[in-house]
Amino acid sequence: MEWFPAMPLEDWIGTKETVHRFTQIVGKVRLAASARRNHWWNVPFHLTGRGITTRPSGGFGGMPVFTVDFDFVGHRLIVNRLDGHGVSFSLIGQSVASFHRNLFEALEDLGVEVEIEAVPFGLTDGTPFARDTGHADYDPALVTRYWQILSQVNLVLERFSAEFCGKISPVHHFWHTFDIAVTRFSGRSAGPEPQADPVTREAYSREVISSGFWFGDDAMPWPAFYSYTAPEPAGLAEEPLRPAQAAWLPQRGSHLAVLRYDDARAHDDPVATVLDFLESAYQAGVRRAHWDAELRVSPPGVTDPVLEREPPQAPAGRA
Repeated sequence: MEWFPAMPLEDWIGTKETVHRFTQIVGKVRLAASARRNHWWNVPFHLTGRGITTRPSGGFGGMPVFTVDFDFVGHRLIVNRLDGHGVSFSLIGQSVASFHRNLFEALEDLGVEVEIEAVPFGLTDGTPFARDTGHADYDPALVTRYWQILSQVNLVLERFSAEFCGKISPVHHFWHTFDIAVTRFSGRSAGPEPQADPVTREAYSREVISSGFWFGDDAMPWPAFYSYTAPEPAGLAEEPLRPAQAAWLPQRGSHLAVLRYDDARAHDDPVATVLDFLESAYQAGVRRAHWDAELRVSPPGVTDPVLEREPPQAPAGRA
């Protein structure tokens, strides 16, 4: 499969809006049934060989251990319990309302009792999930492509992550904003505004430079790679970015470094182009925010002091 296949937002907007709500419902179940982690690291999805997963959840307070997986190849939602019992249903032909009902029936069948705030988070349409019959588009081919692109971007972000050995998040897929991201930390407290909402205060309690990809939305109706530094230091948007098509765009009083997906995929080596973009945006944040970046460099994923000094050796024995 080619790297970064075409995915114009307008081609799958209906399907995207439906699947986004599916993931929010399951994500809220994960939120309610997992131990809280710093910066909400317990909440996002992780990639699998066929879709995305909550990872094992529950297990305390009498709740069984269970996992919810989206299979975006077979197009089913699968709820498994640790003892091997499971329930699944097709994603095709579901409205948000029927998906919500079927999921909670599956959880009940497996003895999982969990309550969620059953309304969308951060979306313009706040119709409660149980009453949302309007979002019911599901194109299987485009959903599979969404997962394939997520998988490719996941690998690129993992490669980018290998260069940093300080505190760093997993590469994970956020259901509230429908993006995939990895976040590096300076180690210093950021002191978010006390009047900010609790989601924001936890997410940005430390200085961060975050890098990721999203599929587009009403404000930016095209898929793109991005990076931002928070809190944003003075002069960040004056820093150069690579390649030439990348730009700093205003976003809610700050700036995003943005490289459009179609601009990246037009290059002869799109993976190298994206990595170069992410590194240029990261270095811009490091310079302006005065991070002590040299203490956290681990190219390529090595902190072993012996290997750092010695040239790589050929493996012993026959090939």
